[in-house]
Amino acid sequence: MRTNGKFSQQLAGFKLLRLCIALLMFALVTPVLADSANSRAYQDAKRLLRVTDTGRQFESMALQQTRNIVRTYSSIVSMSAAASLPQHIKNSIFDCYAEAYAWDKFESGIEKIFVDNFSQKEMRLLIDFYRNRGVSPTDIQSFKDTIAKGKQIRLMSTEYILANSDGCVDRDAELILNYLYNRQRLATSLAAE
Repeated sequence: MRTNGKFSQQLAGFKLLRLCIALLMFALVTPVLADSANSRAYQDAKRLLRVTDTGRQFESMALQQTRNIVRTYSSIVSMSAAASLPQHIKNSIFDCYAEAYAWDKFESGIEKIFVDNFSQKEMRLLIDFYRNRGVSPTDIQSFKDTIAKGKQIRLMSTEYILANSDGCVDRDAELILNYLYNRQRLATSLAAE
């Protein structure tokens, strides 16, 4: 009977040890699995940005906006001061916007917005759609629900970009005002001679 009691104690100790090992393994593996799932989600977000060609489209839109800004500045200077905006100032404005709105400054933040707002299934639906793989009939409602999130994600992305970009307007104004001031000073100086 004593042996049986000792055996029962050993068995209980063994079960406790197994439980401790299982809990330890769970504690060690859970963060790894979470990191792995999170890593896969970020990989899917990167893939989605790549297949939608978002970076190129963003930079193309930023360049077009910069052209419009320079054109507007040129018109204002032409109408208000009867002068042309010099090319070196235009180039400086282009350089500022190219740096301030470079896609690589925003890509990781947009990825995070995707990861936070799309499930992996939703991202994969979009990836498959953009890769011309279509949407299976069983996924049509999920696809519609995913597309419905687009407006909110676009808004969040725009807010992120605005919050994380260095503006160029103050710098542009300073460049243009200095140019006009120096131009006026030169004209006044020449008129005085």
